[in-house]
Amino acid sequence: MNVAATPALSAAEIVFAYHARTKHSLKRYAAGPETLDWDTQPNPFREFAGCARTDLALGAERLTTSFAEACTPASVGPAALTIDSVGALLELSMGLSAWKEYGPDRWALRCNPSSGNLHPTEAYVISRNVPGLVDGLHHYLSRDHVLELRCRSGRRDDAPARLWIGLSSVQWREAWKYGERAFRYCQLDVGHALGAFRYAAGALGWRPTLVEDIGSAELSSLMGLDRTEAFSGAEAEDAELLIAIEAPPSNHAVAEYGASGVRDSSEGDWMGRANLLDPRPLYRWPVIGQVSEATQGRGTGSPSDFPDHPPLYRTSGVRATEIILGRRSAQRFDSKFAMSADVFHRLLDTLLDRPTAPWDVWNFAPRVHPIFFVHRVEGLEPGVYALPRHPAAAHALREQLRRDFEWTTPAGTPAHLPFVRLLRTDCRVVARTMNCHQAIASDSCFALSMLCEFEPVVRASAWRYRQLHWEAGLLGHVLYLEAEAAGLRGTGIGCYFDDALHEILGIAGTQFQALYHFTVGRALTDDRISTLPAYPGRRMEPPRNPTA
Repeated sequence: MNVAATPALSAAEIVFAYHARTKHSLKRYAAGPETLDWDTQPNPFREFAGCARTDLALGAERLTTSFAEACTPASVGPAALTIDSVGALLELSMGLSAWKEYGPDRWALRCNPSSGNLHPTEAYVISRNVPGLVDGLHHYLSRDHVLELRCRSGRRDDAPARLWIGLSSVQWREAWKYGERAFRYCQLDVGHALGAFRYAAGALGWRPTLVEDIGSAELSSLMGLDRTEAFSGAEAEDAELLIAIEAPPSNHAVAEYGASGVRDSSEGDWMGRANLLDPRPLYRWPVIGQVSEATQGRGTGSPSDFPDHPPLYRTSGVRATEIILGRRSAQRFDSKFAMSADVFHRLLDTLLDRPTAPWDVWNFAPRVHPIFFVHRVEGLEPGVYALPRHPAAAHALREQLRRDFEWTTPAGTPAHLPFVRLLRTDCRVVARTMNCHQAIASDSCFALSMLCEFEPVVRASAWRYRQLHWEAGLLGHVLYLEAEAAGLRGTGIGCYFDDALHEILGIAGTQFQALYHFTVGRALTDDRISTLPAYPGRRMEPPRNPTA
């Protein structure tokens, strides 16, 4: 008997199937490990044996740039592109911000937030003619604040100093705890890391650019992630994106910051072997590999034709390093604290698409639109609100959400803010329930769900599934740092009941889907946990000569 072959799924259909199967619901959670042994969690630090190492100076504390200046292009003179400034860039983006201790447990915090503090994102540096730094590809080891030379470039020229940053994901770090849903969290973390580099570069007066003209396969080759001998027996890494660091003044062509200017940087002698992070994995999640393969590719941005928003006026003189190194994820909130309306409106304002940090590094039109569950904001009635981040999205959301929503502008809302009230109600119980019964969603001043334009975008290009998560992660990073600047704290939430939330909002199809949740309020600290320096005994020392 002849059996008809099952037609192969398209890349977009693989993504839709993955997204559907990894939704949490009130009846069951997405597939994950049945138990966790925290004593055997994966090593949080990737390193490469057999590589020459270059110590980096810890110079971020020297930077006097205010947070306001770091957010505003061309507001401060650019630092010279040298090994010292590269060290400061990495310290403020991917470096450690502190160590924590509780009883016998000790763990590191980093400047780039991560789901579950598992940190699947790795950073690679591609240098050319940077004083003090060997030309070629380096891996950044945040634990020691050092660069590991993976490939020495054979190219020599007299061009100005140039720098690129490549980001990758070690999927297993997240999968160890979160199972099949881990791919989502890895992509959110990439968005946070992109934001971290934008703010860190701003503190140095630099401008980062997202490189568009490079695909997943070429980027993997450029970063050495496809070299089987280097990763034999170790967990693989997924190439994610490439950032060009523009450190003006510069006379060379803008195109040389793109893929054409970096392609020959990996044409040299390779070295190093990746360490094994988890010697005893108990589970396998093949669906992660399937969605990863389906979302390989590249994407180009689309110019924004949306109304110009008035500039953000910042008066705070707090240094950028204080905000970045002091950022923390709140574990508990003061359920009696109310946020002022001015602070709330300012937080909303920072989420709008402007030529300031971090949106000046983002080449894509806004596709992620927050839905707010407001609990305690002075002068604002508790209820459900929306912030469509471009006009067309407002119309599409109105067509998709519940017919009985108000769509009225609350009194006192700044005229340029597209902020509308959908429903007046005490939504604390709903917010807590929808966020996997977590009290941080109800004890905060507000919680939010990031709805994204989903099925049409992903059907046009499956790669956009990654990119939509990056945008959501960027929004989260803005909220983290802006909340910190306002004396508050934020917390990203990856655990929520997807379709139950959609049902509450009236979403029946998949034109919009929730990708990330977040909450902001006044944090309560746990005095039982000790805070220790990120790099004890290594403050402000000059870098040693490269050991290459």
